Amino acid sequence: MSASDIQADTLIKAVAEELKNNPAVKKPEWLDNVKSGSHAERIPADEDFWFVRCASLLYTLYFKSSGVRRLRHRYGGRKEHVVHRAHHRMAGGKIIRAGLQHLEAAGFVRKEKAGRVITDAGKALLDKAVKV
Repeated sequence: MSASDIQADTLIKAVAEELKNNPAVKKPEWLDNVKSGSHAERIPADEDFWFVRCASLLYTLYFKSSGVRRLRHRYGGRKEHVVHRAHHRMAGGKIIRAGLQHLEAAGFVRKEKAGRVITDAGKALLDKAVKV
């Protein structure tokens, strides 16, 4: 079984629990004071938001390599307006960039010219979480 054979939300929760135990993936101090993007009204309410986002980044990179700009678009959302129609807004890049840097320090992601690519250790982490 691989990561593509299981539901994404179940896998991401399991990988987030694994990332909590990894000393290289630490929650930044400033995370409790920022929104995830200009489309969000409030800061994330989930206490494990950082680890879930890092696990989601790993899951996304499992299928296709990507850069920060494309990931900002993926994690963005609708910005509602009172008078005008709603528009898509990109997510904040700092959270995504910092998450990728922490995953890179842990050895799960590596940087290439085309963007970030998941390593064999990252694939092994996702495949190990499938079996749990």
